[in-house]
Amino acid sequence: MKKTGMPSPAQDKKPEPAHQPETPTSLDRIEKQSWKPGNVLSPVPVVLVSCGGSGEFRANLITIAWTGSVCSDPPMLSIAVRPERHSHGIIKSTGEFVVNLPSLAQVKITDWCGMVSGSKVDKFAESGLTAAPATTVGCPIILECPVNIECRVTQRLELGSHDLFLAEVVAVQVSSHLLDELGKFRVEKAGLIAYGLGHYFPLGPAIDHFGFSIRKKSPKPRR
Repeated sequence: MKKTGMPSPAQDKKPEPAHQPETPTSLDRIEKQSWKPGNVLSPVPVVLVSCGGSGEFRANLITIAWTGSVCSDPPMLSIAVRPERHSHGIIKSTGEFVVNLPSLAQVKITDWCGMVSGSKVDKFAESGLTAAPATTVGCPIILECPVNIECRVTQRLELGSHDLFLAEVVAVQVSSHLLDELGKFRVEKAGLIAYGLGHYFPLGPAIDHFGFSIRKKSPKPRR
């Protein structure tokens, strides 16, 4: 996928997608292969989860790709963590964490945080990322990340290779430069990244808004 870099804040036009998928033009040219079951749902968000920072637990970071929204009222999300990961025990004990959305400029440190163990390395100190106070939970946010989602665990499901932590969103912090003059959240200005099949991808500008497929055309003005 072609890297596009950070979108311009002044870019208001709805651009064409940077990459057009290679799709056969006729149905008789579509071929399928049967693969064994696997995690091919992609791309998905890649996030930096912060935890600890109080009591016996040093503040720690873990890179997570298996995450997603699960409920809107109350707002809830999930993260899947292997039980052998250092952060698993912290989150299980404290019952809270912060999902921090990294930007394209932080992709290298995001990958690094998933490659080293917090049991041996102080990831905040080594990464140069800033641990800042959350508004509601005891663990810190990552100040440099454009979006920080504070969460409290409501349930833990043992699924197999991973445990799924279901959590309620109790607070959200957003960098002020992502808000336009009307106070609207312009997520396309954050330069977020995604993960799929072992690779990181930059997210480009918005194509259109929800419901655009049934949007009524404005009537032509009468002369």
